[in-house]
Amino acid sequence: MLTRIDHIGIACFDLDKTVEFYRATYGFEVYHSEVNEEQGVREAMLKINDTGDGGASYLQLLEPTREDSTVAKWLAKNGEGVHHIAFGTADVDGDAADIKAKGVRVLYEEPRIGSMGSRITFLHPKDCGGVLTELVTSADPGAAH
Repeated sequence: MLTRIDHIGIACFDLDKTVEFYRATYGFEVYHSEVNEEQGVREAMLKINDTGDGGASYLQLLEPTREDSTVAKWLAKNGEGVHHIAFGTADVDGDAADIKAKGVRVLYEEPRIGSMGSRITFLHPKDCGGVLTELVTSADPGAAH
């Protein structure tokens, strides 16, 4: 069962500049940052709030590290902005299977490793009203993503 909005992914050309905008404008600070080599991105997670299920909600800022990454291709086509929405779940495998049974295409056969060691998969935007949708299970189900 999906329990919260885990994060909203925002694609950007310059991660440091974008982090500074969110810090200076809204007071959001970087909770976690990393480079995901598999996905070809450098990212920063800005914690917005804690949630009632022990998780949290974040903004995930994404800067491509190589031109062939999905985020780089998306930026070339769309420019900076909202890239995807992610819902938190205690069971990414089970929820992905349930959603797939309803006719929605799941992009990864098996969940992959995401931010902070989480397990993730994506749903095809053409099956989700044009919105790229991610399902996320935190590395420690009792901890914030």
